[in-house]
Amino acid sequence: MGRHGTIAGRKAAQDNKRAAIFTKYARAIMVAAKAGADPSYNASLRTAIEKAKSISMPKDKIEQAVKKGSGQLEGESYEEARFEGYGPSGVAVIVDVLTDNMNRTTSAVKHIFDRFGGNMGAPGCVSYMFERKGVILIEKSVSDEDSIMEAGLDAGLEDVIDAEDYWEVRTAPDDLIAVVDALQAAGIGNEEADVEFIPSIEAVPKDDHALKSLSKMVDAFDENDDVQKVYNNSSVELVYEY
Repeated sequence: MGRHGTIAGRKAAQDNKRAAIFTKYARAIMVAAKAGADPSYNASLRTAIEKAKSISMPKDKIEQAVKKGSGQLEGESYEEARFEGYGPSGVAVIVDVLTDNMNRTTSAVKHIFDRFGGNMGAPGCVSYMFERKGVILIEKSVSDEDSIMEAGLDAGLEDVIDAEDYWEVRTAPDDLIAVVDALQAAGIGNEEADVEFIPSIEAVPKDDHALKSLSKMVDAFDENDDVQKVYNNSSVELVYEY
């Protein structure tokens, strides 16, 4: 599976674009905070804050985003949307966005699909090829696989996958926070944790040209400020140039 379709692969790419990611994470916090400003009672907000902390987003920016989202400070209004379509060679692509102008974002997403030889489809056209899973990313230097399994199994941990420099822990979506808490109680911190789309059906790019076009498409989505996440079901790791 293409690593950029996983939390580990996406993090590697995002580390090169940290300033832009701060903006995206602030938006995610604002949207989550609409349901309540206390992360103890708002699992979505807690997850968004933990993600922001994992990339060293300044505390004052996190607090400001929470206040804007909960109405304590005046701020922009964002709405969530999901676009689905196909990239080169029929690779499935899912694009999650947060936007203050849906017409602008829809046009931009469609343009990127078209520009790189893909096409935007109807809702649900590719999401059946993915499963929703809670995913926790842990550096291998932090813990070993057996300790992670022991700490998280009773809380709902389903699997631990070797993702090169990381352990990728998977859970049911509703068990994500409980597993994060169990691991932290055992002294096992994480780099990032969120609910993700994990491919259950993979597609193979037909040649290097298709693979490079798909990589450029995903990069173009990542560079759009309104795009929060991009998933794909390529069975081959994407190619990036920085």
